This record gives sequence, C-alpha cells and structure tokens, in this order.
Amino acid sequence: MFLALRELKHSKLRYFLIGAIMMLIAWLVFLLSGLANGLSSDNGSALKYMNADSVVFQKDVRLFLHRSILPMEKVDDITEITGVNNAAPLGQLTVTSENINDSSQIDATILAIDPKSFLAPKIIDGIGLDEADSNSIVVNDSFKRHGVEIGDKLKITPSEKEFTVVGFTTRQTYNHLPVIFMHIPQWQELKFALPGSNANIENPISGIAVQVSDDALLEEVNTEIEKTITDVEVATRQVALENLPGYKEEMGTITMMLVFLFIIASFVIAVFLYVITLQKTNQFGVLKAIGAKNSFLAKNLIGQVFILSVFSIFIGVLLTYGVAAIIPPEVPFSLDTSLVVIYSFVLLAVSLLGSLLSLRRIAKIDALEAIGRAD
Repeated sequence: MFLALRELKHSKLRYFLIGAIMMLIAWLVFLLSGLANGLSSDNGSALKYMNADSVVFQKDVRLFLHRSILPMEKVDDITEITGVNNAAPLGQLTVTSENINDSSQIDATILAIDPKSFLAPKIIDGIGLDEADSNSIVVNDSFKRHGVEIGDKLKITPSEKEFTVVGFTTRQTYNHLPVIFMHIPQWQELKFALPGSNANIENPISGIAVQVSDDALLEEVNTEIEKTITDVEVATRQVALENLPGYKEEMGTITMMLVFLFIIASFVIAVFLYVITLQKTNQFGVLKAIGAKNSFLAKNLIGQVFILSVFSIFIGVLLTYGVAAIIPPEVPFSLDTSLVVIYSFVLLAVSLLGSLLSLRRIAKIDALEAIGRAD
C-alpha cells in the first residue's frame, strides 16, 4: 500500500483524471437509480406504501384496477376466509379536478375507501375522512403546489360535483397522478353515473385490499381466496404494483441502462489501467529484478484501484445527494439509501474486476526483457 500511495502522490494528474471518470460514472449510476426509484414511486406509491398484503381484482382484467368491478358483499366473504386478518373495499377513478378559487385544473386519481379501514392514509395536515362529512376529501400534498389549501373546494369534472379539502397526505400517487381519497358512496356516484356502467352489480367497488394474519401464509391465503370466491383474481401488493400500466416498461428501461453502465464502467476502467500498466512495464521489470513478487505488485495495483474507487464513489454519492436537494419537486426523483449502498459496492467490485487484465499483464512481465527495453 505504501508504494500505491507514493505513486498516486507522484502522478497526481494521471490518477486524478482516472478518478474523475470513475466519479462521473458513479454519479450517473446514482442519478439513474434515483430516477428509477422516483418513477416507481410516482407511478404507484399509493400501492407501494399501502398497508395491505394483497389486492383482489375482478377476474380476467389483467390486474387493472380501473377495469375491475366487484360487489361490496365479497369483502365480508373474504374476511371469513382462514388466514385473512382484515379486508377493505377500494375504488379507483381517473379524473380532472378544478379548484373553485382560481379555476386551475389538476389531473388526479380518486381512491375511494372506508375511512375507518386500514386503507385510510396518514394525515400530515388537517383531518382525516373519518372526522369529516361525506363530501370531504383528503388529497396528496402535491396539490399544494397548485395552490390548493385546506377548506378549498374541488370540482370533479365533468360531474360538476364539489368536494371540500379537509386534509393532506403524502407519498400518494397512482399512474403518475396525485391521489384524492374520498368516501365510497360519493365515488360510486362519479364512477357509475351512466346507466349500466356498474355491470348490474349492486354496491360496486373496484377491488379489495387484504391483510393476512401471517406473512408466511400469504401465497396460501391468496390461493384459498381464488378457490373460495368466484370470478376474482388475487395478486400480492408488489405484483399489483408491477402490473400498473407502463410500470414494467419504465423499470425495464432504467434497469437496462444501469446494467450497460456497469459493463461500460468495467471496460473503461480496464482499458485505462491496462494502458498505464503498459507504460510502466520496465518499472515493474526493475521491481521484479530486485525481488518484488507478483503478489506484491498485484497488491499495489489493487490498492490503487481501491483507493481511487472509494474516493470517486464517495464524491459521486455527495454530488448525487446535492442534486437531490435542489432538484424540482415536479421531477420524479427519489434516492433509496439502501440502493445507493448496494450500487456503491457493485461499482467498487466492477472497478476491481476491471483491474484483472492489468494483473494478468503484470504477472507475464519478464524482468530481464523489461529492463532491456528503452523508456
């Protein structure tokens, strides 16, 4: 390690440039990670953070909540199944809301719930639906960016019905739209306003959220629900999230970019280190001639790569959190600390992997041949 540090100190510009490239790669990886996590949350944080284990849909609707219609009575039927701890009705509808105060329009997703169920969102400002009348709503805090305040009335078009904002929640989006929570009867009036739109189902809902008594029994309980209750399909909360329109495509694109970025990083680092190794062939020959073993030279190279990688990744992390602090709230960007740690170790491993080609070259250097070469 002594030799590695001395060489880093002696050739500052050379190793600074290599470290800068590694830092930029790490920075890009972390930015893409934040973008992927942000898109995931923005697409379905209402499902991602829902206090439920599974979601029950109408059969053969591809797990699309907006196409699913179930009778309310199935909630009680599911509750009676062994292993089910609780079940709650859920309604969904994509709408355009209009602030009565300034006529600004906000596209949103309505999630209709029983205010006293486990689906009731955490209130960060104001009161919950269980403390307000039936024409009240709780909205995601992103509505504040549109000037919405507690007490404002939102008109849901084209129904012309008005609802009063009584509270704000957070991290509640669905299909990249902020969520409006409301009572189920009011949602039913909006969703099934046209005759026959309820498929002749009395007291219809979109789906049923389920909590199981033991996580180990989740798959068993889901199977039992499908066997016991007719014309339903059950998915875990994660599977329901992954089946949101566009979710897999978005995540697949970002994941592919990250994979190729790791591969490119490995090749770039390998090429730079190999070129430097070629330039120092005669120096390695001299070291071998005075008794340096291949293991000593390998430790020297790995030490250099390790030091450069750690500093570069650390600076990349700092820059990423700096960007996260100033990035506009409209941009779907969210850093997951656990993912940042995992990707940091992956980048470190990729950097060390990139040194293997140079290690092979060092091992094949002949001392006499290297010393005889002209500088």
